[in-house]
Amino acid sequence: MDNLLQNLHDPMSTLDLSVGGMTCASCVMRVERALKNVPGVQDVSVNLATESARVVTAAGGEDMDARLRRAVRAAGYEPRAAGGAADEAAALSPWHGFGPVGIGLLLSIPLLAPMLGQPFGQDWMLPPWVQLLLAAPVQFWLGARFYRAGWHAAKAGTGNMDLLVALGTSAAFGLSLWLWWRAGEHAGHGGVPHLYFEASAVVITLVLLGKWLEARAKRQATSAIRALQQLRPETAHLVGLRGESDVPLAEVMVGDRLAVRPGERVPADARVIEGQSEVDESMLTGEPLPVPKGPGDALTGGAVNGDGRMVVEVSAVGAESVLARIIRLVEDAQAAKAPIQRLVDQVAAVFVPVVLAIALATLAGWLLAGAGIEVAMIHAVAVLVIACPCALGLATPVAVMAGTGVAARRGILIKDARALELAHRVGTVAFDKTGTLTLGRPVLTALVPVAGGSDEAALLATAASLQGGSEHPLARAVMAAAAQRGLQAPPLSAMQAMPGRGVRGQVNGEPWAIASLRWCAELGAVPDAAQLERLHAQGATLSALLRFDAAGAARVQALLAFADEPKPEAAQAIRALHARGLRVVMISGDNLRAAQAMAARLGIAAEDVRAEVLPADKAAQVSALKKNGQVVAMIGDGANDAPALAAADVGIAMAPAGGGTDVAMEAAGITLMRGDLALVAEALELSARTVAKIRQNLFWAFAYNVAGIPLAAFGLLSPVVAGAAMALSSVSVMANALLLRRWKP
Repeated sequence: MDNLLQNLHDPMSTLDLSVGGMTCASCVMRVERALKNVPGVQDVSVNLATESARVVTAAGGEDMDARLRRAVRAAGYEPRAAGGAADEAAALSPWHGFGPVGIGLLLSIPLLAPMLGQPFGQDWMLPPWVQLLLAAPVQFWLGARFYRAGWHAAKAGTGNMDLLVALGTSAAFGLSLWLWWRAGEHAGHGGVPHLYFEASAVVITLVLLGKWLEARAKRQATSAIRALQQLRPETAHLVGLRGESDVPLAEVMVGDRLAVRPGERVPADARVIEGQSEVDESMLTGEPLPVPKGPGDALTGGAVNGDGRMVVEVSAVGAESVLARIIRLVEDAQAAKAPIQRLVDQVAAVFVPVVLAIALATLAGWLLAGAGIEVAMIHAVAVLVIACPCALGLATPVAVMAGTGVAARRGILIKDARALELAHRVGTVAFDKTGTLTLGRPVLTALVPVAGGSDEAALLATAASLQGGSEHPLARAVMAAAAQRGLQAPPLSAMQAMPGRGVRGQVNGEPWAIASLRWCAELGAVPDAAQLERLHAQGATLSALLRFDAAGAARVQALLAFADEPKPEAAQAIRALHARGLRVVMISGDNLRAAQAMAARLGIAAEDVRAEVLPADKAAQVSALKKNGQVVAMIGDGANDAPALAAADVGIAMAPAGGGTDVAMEAAGITLMRGDLALVAEALELSARTVAKIRQNLFWAFAYNVAGIPLAAFGLLSPVVAGAAMALSSVSVMANALLLRRWKP
């Protein structure tokens, strides 16, 4: 249904690809450019950390996937099935991919003897032919990937990390061959000039080591998704006429009855039919305590059953399950590009050409200064090596991956990177009242007939009849009160819901309505002022039961008073937001007195209460809060909150017990998987921590290059040290981002 609604409003479709072979921010730009050139492509976002591409295309075009894959391959990269890399990573050992690095280390370490030769004498130097035999496999076998990717980049008229490594190491390798050849008769063991085979081999080995450490860190950063994927059991116990039988989870259908034994994971979203137990939903909602479940209660696939056996009826499977949607939200957030990344991409687009120009200028400058070709070349190589923009491309996406991963474990689902980056700037937090700040389970505290009206029981039965087709919390309160007194609701016909106003219909053939006070005023049916004042003073939410005469005029027959309790943690959560210096606003459809009474209990200032707001006007209230330049977050839980969630800078949807409404979750950038308001402050704090990591990473990525390039150009860094610094920059950025995984509120 969600996809159908989306297609009705948006003729675009989204395709996801995994892209192998990307090494730096320049690669990202190149893949994006290649995909944007495919006819029908509207927008492209490529993520280096997840090695993924998200492509928005015009609807239609059955061969679009094939054309996108061809474009990726033509650009010099490897197209893969979406999610393939993540699935493979789940089964990989921590040492996967270390083989080439190990071989490079074994071949390169002996080549470091020439570097030790100066203090310990020339006898430490290996013969040139031995150096060549050790360096050649590293340069042309282990380093072949750099030549391939660099060649594709050169053909496309762009540059990337691979091109810089290939040029720099080839220059060092070629310089060594030229010096050996020039030495002629001095090529023997005793009179060999200093060669630079160790520079080419060690640089390639260090780059491979850095890439291996990056890949290992990426697997750690995506552990949240893999942990969620592993919540799915492989089989389910199908309950049939002949008893229980085990079937693969892929064969389970909606409506099937399954047995869930003690200690097992719930196979799919379901509703309890028989039995009672306590269920651990911590991996889905972050709720640490098991939740009691019994007949009629909803279960989420992936939750762990306690010590009771239950029989459940499946309500959703596959892509429509809560777990699958959670995984999609986390994957979408990790694949999305944060706004700050666009600035990085602009820098990366010109970075490699500038580095090549600096390297040529370094070569020319040293030659003009009277240095030999050997010295000039080695300094130019050092410039090329240290300037590789690996860390620049990883700085933002890996921090986003880590932040969204730790948020998922806390029961905070971040839908897009923009919400994660923007949330730390929030200055005003607006809350919907019913169901968000309150329990959302109001009770009917009084039904007050007007003078000369019908008896209370008859009026309550009429009100229950009108509310019989509604899921509104106030409607459920009326029906619960009627059921508690054993009243039989009379027949209802021609029922019509009036959004934000009430409901009307024919009860026993006569026109009745339950109306908000706003609708009463519009109809000219004014309740008794003294009764209104008395009930308002109690902080009650009021509605009126109206009856229409033959002329269509409405007359108030009774007032209905409702009370709702605030959530236990609501006041503490609001105090935490105030402690962060945030303004807290409550938006409610209630009358002003009732809304202010609830606000006083929660610690919200009277001037920050917006009362008698229709659902359609909530978005306008949010827009008004944004006019003073404040970044506004809106927190709501219902479909009627969706416009306001979309209008806010940061929309936060509440999804109690893993449920909630699809519309609210789709409109919001952040979804709280349990109805704990403390998660609002946690989400804002996590955003601040993540943005801090992004800024730290970008600082270090730029600092390495800003400091390293001049040092290399002025001859203060050798290629080997430059290679080590370049590898260290990428690893340090990854390690710094992964510190987010230790975050606790």
